[in-house]
Amino acid sequence: QVQLVESGGGLVQAGGSLRLSCAASGGTFEHYNMAWFNQAPGKEREFVAAISWDGSTLYYEDSVKGRFTISRDNAKNTVYLQMNNLSPEDTAVYYCKGPNTSWGQGTQVTVSS
Repeated sequence: QVQLVESGGGLVQAGGSLRLSCAASGGTFEHYNMAWFNQAPGKEREFVAAISWDGSTLYYEDSVKGRFTISRDNAKNTVYLQMNNLSPEDTAVYYCKGPNTSWGQGTQVTVSS
């Protein structure tokens, strides 16, 4: 399976923005749909957003619609998640995943009020 490395997380104040990246190593996911998930403390891992293999179709969980944007650059084997107007409820570890990939280590996003 393709390995993934997520990055770009950090500590931000409410209303701020972050851009997460998910890069592949040991292979490519350019022909596969990809998705972002998050896992808050004490909660199950949940779907956040998904993108089709060619970037033409996007899906979002209702609570992030209008605030988050998923995108991809297949030439760079990278998927992105632009997160705007962050709220403390967005605090979680964020992961990306595809059908032919393993789970990465995730990247921590912490939003202070």
